[in-house]
Amino acid sequence: MSTSTILDIQPLGFPWNPPDPFLFCVHHDDRYPAGNDKLGPDPALLRGRNIGMDFEGKDGWRMYHGDVVPGFPQHPHRGFETITMVRKGRIDHSDSLGATARFGGGDVQWMTAGKGIVHSEMFPLLHERDGNHVELFQIWLNLPRADKMVDPYFSMLWADTIPQVTVTDDAGQKSVVTVVAGRFGDKSAPKPPPNSWAARPEADIAIWTLALDPGARLTLPAAQAETLRTLFFFEGDGLYVGETSIDGPHGIAVQADRPVTLTAGPSPTQILMLQGRPIGEPVVQHGPFVMNTVDEIRQAYTDYQRTRFGGWPWPSHGPVHARTKGRFAKHADGRVEERKA
Repeated sequence: MSTSTILDIQPLGFPWNPPDPFLFCVHHDDRYPAGNDKLGPDPALLRGRNIGMDFEGKDGWRMYHGDVVPGFPQHPHRGFETITMVRKGRIDHSDSLGATARFGGGDVQWMTAGKGIVHSEMFPLLHERDGNHVELFQIWLNLPRADKMVDPYFSMLWADTIPQVTVTDDAGQKSVVTVVAGRFGDKSAPKPPPNSWAARPEADIAIWTLALDPGARLTLPAAQAETLRTLFFFEGDGLYVGETSIDGPHGIAVQADRPVTLTAGPSPTQILMLQGRPIGEPVVQHGPFVMNTVDEIRQAYTDYQRTRFGGWPWPSHGPVHARTKGRFAKHADGRVEERKA
């Protein structure tokens, strides 16, 4: 495989920066201590932290914007989508439409903010004696101008509905592809929200996680012309992309309309792959709003100050469910989905 398959290589920072149609991706990986009766860390462990804006990673974990429970209390969005892929731990969601959920352990929440929604994403520490490992990706996917003001909507992609494809190479080493969006081989992901850019076949959106055994080889099939594909190599002791050796965590932009062969190094290797055809419209972002013009951003702030995007029907800024509550989702229309804890 010619090294010309690789278009760019960049060290991974915080956040990661995929190209259009994506806006960014954050990998949260926090090793929290045991939780107290309020599902947060012992208050003594919060001393010396910048509570309300704790992003330093002291002792291997962050409170983010939370003050009792880690996470992100109520905040607004307009004009794009959030895709929250929870690999370990649990997330408690609540929003201005009255919807709420607890999900994790491989579940994905795909939320279209559209014309405006307020939501909270809290990380309850459910284990009282053991530590609490929370690992997730949050991906921001843009919406085209025509869909920026659609009604808000979220879908739950439960872990047991997300297909996985196991590929065994000639040496017997295995790779597992988890298909959150798009298609791999004969497996297609669950449907995204109806107004998502990913709902358009021509957008060629694919979101896959790739887990390679040590030394495993995996060939990714070619995508459509004009599609952009980025590999986020975030775990492992080395990776070959074609003939090029990548040492340590990097984002690798590759030519999407050619197959690319990946070879893991001597340890298990983890990669997040994001691909899609660009929307190709102007992007103006200010905080939680992503629109096409500065005037539209100003209007977003005006609308939020006037309407609060429906208000906040919950008793606190960052509500969490009871420790014993299992995985579930209650949608704005009252529909309830339940899953085992």
